Amino acid sequence: MPQPRGLLGLLGLLACAPLLLADWPSFRGNPLQDGVAQSQLPEQLVELWRVTKKDSFESTAAIVGPHVIVGCLDNSVYCFRLADGQEVWAASTGGTNGIKASPAVVAGRVFVGDQDGVFHCLSAETGKKIWSQTTEGEITSSAVVVGDRVLVGSYDEHLYCFQAADGKLLWKVKTDGPINCSPAVVEGRTFVAGCDSTLRIIEVATGKELGQVDLKGQAGASPAIAGDLLFVGNMDRTFLAIDWRQAAFRWGFDPARASPFSPSGGGGPAGVVGGGPGRRIHAIDRQTGMERWTFQTRQRVESSPVIVGQRVYCGSSDGTLYGLNLKTGKQEWAQPLGSAVTASPSIAQGRLVIGTVDGLLFCFGSR
Repeated sequence: MPQPRGLLGLLGLLACAPLLLADWPSFRGNPLQDGVAQSQLPEQLVELWRVTKKDSFESTAAIVGPHVIVGCLDNSVYCFRLADGQEVWAASTGGTNGIKASPAVVAGRVFVGDQDGVFHCLSAETGKKIWSQTTEGEITSSAVVVGDRVLVGSYDEHLYCFQAADGKLLWKVKTDGPINCSPAVVEGRTFVAGCDSTLRIIEVATGKELGQVDLKGQAGASPAIAGDLLFVGNMDRTFLAIDWRQAAFRWGFDPARASPFSPSGGGGPAGVVGGGPGRRIHAIDRQTGMERWTFQTRQRVESSPVIVGQRVYCGSSDGTLYGLNLKTGKQEWAQPLGSAVTASPSIAQGRLVIGTVDGLLFCFGSR
């Protein structure tokens, strides 16, 4: 991963970043956060490697080029070789509360916040600090990079926009509650769902608020965009579809015996997949909001599902990584991981990477 030289080099690499379709550079794979992988996986995954650390991997890994980059609750960001899991570097943030946010890795830089409220920019090649900024609340929001800007939310009730090159604050937008979600981005607009029960639509270039949508409950999940629809779950047990162009409510899905929707849903060609602490994974028709199928796990689901071809992969607190048929919800593959999974799968270059709360990071693929 070459280090960009100067602002022009950084901007040039950022402009080329969307071409790296086989990578998984940020939470849910792209700024839409649709959770749809561009890389394929073999039908029967086998474990290729695992690494062990002393604290939890609740951060979802980024896969860029030959490297896997992930945060850990031991206050470090790690870089491993995708080929064999060998550690390339480890960078301590100097914090005390750990890292739950997922890193965004773009143009040779790693952008990630920690639960001490500090937002870091590191070299993807060495882990060396490039710049940092401090917010007034913990950061569990995963960053998204848009051109020369990086967006991230904080529990201090603000969405921040920093200049990617040097960390200069370009703007920040006040909300009425902590921001847990990662902002989704499309056509120059970013969308933030928060504890103020509101979806805010904000212009990336200026920070101007363009509109609001009532989410009918607090939201901890990140929004996902597929076509003209934005999907997000709230803590009042409803999964919502919103026409993001019109800032208008389209439909709400309220499953029986539901729990709050804390993971993010995804948008695929056959429907939307959402998980919830109610031990279920749901597939919902994108246009009608009708349930297509539901799959029961043994414990709550806090991992956000990912779609790969005609299969859905999702972890559960029952310690299992599931592979389900996208059309039917039938289990086609499963792998016990030994402890609860709250991170989401990352899929790139024919491999799947996911961590567990007991400090194991797994890589699956084909031998």
